[in-house]
Amino acid sequence: MISQKTVPCRACGAPLRFIKTTKGKTMPVDAAPVKFVPQTYAKEIFVTEDGMLLHGVRPAPSDRDVHDGYISHFATCPAAERFRKPRKGDR
Repeated sequence: MISQKTVPCRACGAPLRFIKTTKGKTMPVDAAPVKFVPQTYAKEIFVTEDGMLLHGVRPAPSDRDVHDGYISHFATCPAAERFRKPRKGDR
C-alpha cells in the first residue's frame, strides 16, 4: 500500500511517498510513478504499489507488458547513506 501524501526528503528535499513492502518494511520511494517492463535479470529494481520489488527496464514504445512502479529513494538520494539501517552482520 502506498501513502497518498507526499513529504520532502529530510536530506535532499525531493518529494517522497512510502510503500509497505511485502516483508512489512516501510520503504521511501520517489513520489512520481514510472513505467517499467519486468525482466528477471535486469539491474534496476522497481517497487509496485502493493509492495513487490521487481527487476525491470524502462519500456520501449513497442513494449506491451508495461507496469507502473516506483523507484526507491535510496537509489536516487545523494545522502541515502545517512538513512540506511545496517544489515545483519554489518554491525
